[in-house]
Amino acid sequence: MRYIDLRSDTVTLPTPLMREAMAAAEVGDDVYGEDPTVNALENKASGLFGREAAIFFPTGTMANQAAIRALTEPGQEILGEERSHVFNYEMGAAAAISGVLAKTVSAPDGILDPPLLEPCYAPPGIPYRSETGLLLIENTGNLAGGSYYTVAAWQHLTDWAREKSLPIHLDGARIFNAAVALGVTVRDLSDGAATVMFSLSKGLSAPAGSILVGGAETCRVARRIRKMLGGGMRQAGILAAAGIVALDTMINRLAEDHAIAYDLACGLASIRGIEINVSKVVTNIVLFRVPGKNTTEVLRSLKEKGILAGSIATGIIRMVTHKDIRHNDIFIVIDAVSKVLPEVS
Repeated sequence: MRYIDLRSDTVTLPTPLMREAMAAAEVGDDVYGEDPTVNALENKASGLFGREAAIFFPTGTMANQAAIRALTEPGQEILGEERSHVFNYEMGAAAAISGVLAKTVSAPDGILDPPLLEPCYAPPGIPYRSETGLLLIENTGNLAGGSYYTVAAWQHLTDWAREKSLPIHLDGARIFNAAVALGVTVRDLSDGAATVMFSLSKGLSAPAGSILVGGAETCRVARRIRKMLGGGMRQAGILAAAGIVALDTMINRLAEDHAIAYDLACGLASIRGIEINVSKVVTNIVLFRVPGKNTTEVLRSLKEKGILAGSIATGIIRMVTHKDIRHNDIFIVIDAVSKVLPEVS
């Protein structure tokens, strides 16, 4: 039975071209800096973002945590939107690894702006409270339904942070989705951040890996932290080869995922018992409410019909489109949801 798997874009399978590149990859020991394919991937990534350096990490979580550790001091606060991945899905690692506190802000659609941040900012020099050491931004916003920062909104944030001498870490796991949706470059959406993480293994469809880009000195420190966290992968060029193919071939096609997500949202909006704001579906994440329904039972019934989806909270279902979801699949999904909802209490 073929499942239509909408749980996440992390379920994407590598393309045939990726598999060929992985089989043929020239490798060396990356901990010694001697893997030529890893080096090529890092050079490509740093060039795309206009940065001095880049580091290949096994996961986005590890890259985020290495950046936080490199940019903060124990006892500081990191300021970010309450739905951020770092605060919700990284096992409290910022506290455990870096000794920093989370200061969260609730923002419409997950998009922060200076007026929301200003009351939460703690300047240095106050002897009785923790100072703000880092501004954390997520683009696109996972739990906010794939929302993105425009170039203007991003520039407002970087101007504000620069006035405060406050470094920014950008969790850009899906930043290429934002760039494609806006028709801009990832550099346009990341200039001014001290560090940027992006994922190769979500919509870009590589089997594993994320990249951290930043200044040479920050990346030197982050590379040491990667080793401390167990992220030295030795002959990692086999994985990096797929990452190079991802950057060369998979970015522009993200627009297809966005179009399918929007059409899916439009179809779901026609089903009685579903609450969804179609105008908020701007990338590849679709969130909708099923008020009065047992979310677990809805998901179980959908699975029985060959549809895999997820939930981010009671009553809220999440579906994520990606390269392995065909346009015709959404009609099957819409039909299945319309039949399941009346059956579930």
